[in-house]
Amino acid sequence: MEDQSPTVTNSIDPYEYLKIVRNPDGSLTRLTPIPNVPPTDTNNNDSNPSQLVLSKDIPLSPTNKTSLRIFRPNNLPPNTKLPLIIYFHGGGFILFSSSSLPFHESCSRMATEFPALVISVDYRLAPEHPLPAAYDDAIDALLWVKTQALDSYNGEKWLTEFADFSKCFFMGCSSGGNIIYHAGLRALDLDLEPLKITGMILNQPYFGGVDRTGSELRFINDKILSLQVNDLMWELSLPRGVDRDHEYSNPMAEGSPRGEVALLQRCLVRGYGGDPLIDRQVEFAKMLEGHGVRVVTQFDDEGYHAVEFFDAIKARALFKDIKDFIYSSATE
Repeated sequence: MEDQSPTVTNSIDPYEYLKIVRNPDGSLTRLTPIPNVPPTDTNNNDSNPSQLVLSKDIPLSPTNKTSLRIFRPNNLPPNTKLPLIIYFHGGGFILFSSSSLPFHESCSRMATEFPALVISVDYRLAPEHPLPAAYDDAIDALLWVKTQALDSYNGEKWLTEFADFSKCFFMGCSSGGNIIYHAGLRALDLDLEPLKITGMILNQPYFGGVDRTGSELRFINDKILSLQVNDLMWELSLPRGVDRDHEYSNPMAEGSPRGEVALLQRCLVRGYGGDPLIDRQVEFAKMLEGHGVRVVTQFDDEGYHAVEFFDAIKARALFKDIKDFIYSSATE
């Protein structure tokens, strides 16, 4: 397909906008002003009553330098079993981590409000580690959780004591939504028992394509995800030599493998009318439904990409939708 190239009326430098510098070796220097924060439970002091939520970091793969940040409500009564959310942050595959302030706060809020145990995966970033590295890290995280579920004596205490491994949810925001879709397909071929993925939560999932959609053209100069920024993120994250119709970017493209899509778990797909990605998100939800996947859609006409980090009302609606989805899925 030919790449459509509409005129950008307010041209920006996407590197400057994203606060990144491309180094001669192809890596990035990231100058993002968003701070990283430490886990709340830095001393593993479970008895601190002043903390509503405790969090701690666990190594995942020393070789890949990946890790997990686990969140749980404080002061849980004995024998409490909570749903488990395995969470993947956004950032176009190239930015942020599980310790980035917005994602840390979001996971903390989910842990206390639902309540739930939340595992935020600090996966490898592109372009240093182009896709499918993030998908590989997602599978590593799933297998790590399975290992904890099988070893109640030596496993991670917060999980073995409080996780209901039969009620596990895969969740991702933006590029994290892309990750859980592809990792979810891979997981269908794995024996995860006693871990069971009950549902998948895709909040504003990040997909692309060579041909521009109507919403991409309407919001070509979007303040969060302009066309130039979007194109650069895909350029940096996809494997060398492929375009945006590769299956990692565009699962709706002709030729993208879909044989196992019908086996996916129940999905929540969310999006906003002011997001340049909304047309692709709607198309993605229809693709899932066309394969027989049980899909719950929440498309809000008002809002833009990542609006929950800026608008408290939208954040409350997001958490309500997720909570409703989790508990309705758990009772099916």
